[in-house]
Amino acid sequence: MKNSKAVKGQYGYIRRQRLKATVRTVIMFALSLSIFGLGLWSTGGDKKNLLTVVAVLGCLPACKSAVNMIMFFRAPECPEKVREEVKKHSYGLNALYDMYFTSYEKSYPVSHLVVKDRLICGYLSDTKGESGKCEKHLEEMLRQGGVKNVTVKIYKDLAAYCEGLDRLSEQANTERKSYGKVKEDGEASEQEASTQTREILQSLLSVSL
Repeated sequence: MKNSKAVKGQYGYIRRQRLKATVRTVIMFALSLSIFGLGLWSTGGDKKNLLTVVAVLGCLPACKSAVNMIMFFRAPECPEKVREEVKKHSYGLNALYDMYFTSYEKSYPVSHLVVKDRLICGYLSDTKGESGKCEKHLEEMLRQGGVKNVTVKIYKDLAAYCEGLDRLSEQANTERKSYGKVKEDGEASEQEASTQTREILQSLLSVSL
């Protein structure tokens, strides 16, 4: 089931943002059109009136909203089968879903990623995407945000990614076992992460769509 209240980093976020952006854009354009129509009606069909100016100015935020809507429709969401598979292997890890990173050259749809200490591992859902460039882009963005000495590993093969998750999950849960910090659903909350992990998570969220 899709999470209709998903926030950035949670599964279903992109789908929710598509809906929100679409509704917002339609309402804003409809409002501008209504104001324009009201101006025509009040002046007997003369376009040269104050309400026409208001309607035109109202199109500016509506167009901005439309661009935002298009961006979310271009961003692929994490496939259900991928989500079900990675959940089996990411027990105890701090995970983010539906991440979409953009650069001047290319966009990188990372369906799922985890953070363990200063290591970031992610799965690139775009089969045509270049994992090496995605790694360098994220490292550079994090460095610009003040997060240094971070290693990024992006996978394009789901099976290999899940093997990597298994290793990280085993390490994480061994460390957490004595503290009883693993949640029943298997995913550690952001609040339970170390300070440096929280810093990395917040930085990743800030540079994602």
